Amino acid sequence: MFEKTTVDENYIRVPRDKLFNFVVEVFKRLDVPEEDAKIVADNLIMADMRGIESHGVQRLKRYVDGIEKGAVNVHPNIKVVKESPVFAVLDADEALGQVAGYRGMKLAIEKAKNTGVGIVGVRNSNHYGIAGYYAYMAVKEDLVGISMTTSRPLVAHTGAMEKFMGTSPIAVGAPVENDYPFLLDMATSVVPSGKVEVYRRKNKPVPGEWAISTETGEVIYDPNEILSPRGTILPLGGLREITGGHKGYGLSAVVDILAGILNGATWSRHVGGTSDKHSDVGHFFMAIDPGAFGDKEEFKKNMKKFVDELRNAKKHPKFKRIWVHGEKGFLTYETRLKLGVPIYRKVYEEMNEIAKRLGVPTL
Repeated sequence: MFEKTTVDENYIRVPRDKLFNFVVEVFKRLDVPEEDAKIVADNLIMADMRGIESHGVQRLKRYVDGIEKGAVNVHPNIKVVKESPVFAVLDADEALGQVAGYRGMKLAIEKAKNTGVGIVGVRNSNHYGIAGYYAYMAVKEDLVGISMTTSRPLVAHTGAMEKFMGTSPIAVGAPVENDYPFLLDMATSVVPSGKVEVYRRKNKPVPGEWAISTETGEVIYDPNEILSPRGTILPLGGLREITGGHKGYGLSAVVDILAGILNGATWSRHVGGTSDKHSDVGHFFMAIDPGAFGDKEEFKKNMKKFVDELRNAKKHPKFKRIWVHGEKGFLTYETRLKLGVPIYRKVYEEMNEIAKRLGVPTL
């Protein structure tokens, strides 16, 4: 097992299925159709199951607030705006981002199976959860999957001192023979905002140089200040070019181009939050059939050789093991399937308060 069998007193373990059913019922009480509610619940709980606490059920309140404020359309008319055998553009009609994202990647998968490659852009959507969820959808169909999304401005690009760009995540997944899939799921900022929220809930300073003051430009560690107008997260690589901050900035710009501008959606400073009417989040999905480029089984065998070579490279003395992207998450998933999902007590209490208000049985 990858995870400890016990967690500290600030966490409560909840069985995966119980948590899934709870989240589905919350969304159903908000008039979300059951199938859509299951998609959103699956996305949130996959994040927790893989150890991505920042994008799991701790975000339930955000989605509930967005629906109750009328910023999210729970009965959207998601429609194809433009289409060819290889690509499509969808208008999500302000749907829950997970619902729009599921539709987008599903369509990309269908096109990839027919033509070898499928590319789908989505506009007029909302926050879609973890990017890896959609890349993994393709992997489960023996395809390579790519997923990106624009997000609200929380990051100062290199040389700037304001919240301007999004955390702009990128995910890439690929099938591997007789092994865990390769699954990269990353923000293009030093950390996603959800990780800062985790430290705020725990009333702890962040452990690294993740953010700067918008007033002085100095590095700050207080999560409350970071998430306020007085703070801004840094791009991947940090504050300076010498540590590669301009590369994270560049990757974020690529996401804005492909997931936002290309699709007719907004980008960086123009993207709204989940509780904002017409947040116009944009997504980009791509599915690739390895069989269109050569022998699919040979691809998977070579992927296996590749990941084994990565693991077996000469190790640095300060590292016990070399990990391949996605591996920790799959191991954590397996452990939590047996032991339950650890939920921070304050989040657990917040979820039960939502349940009581909506008339849903508590956890």
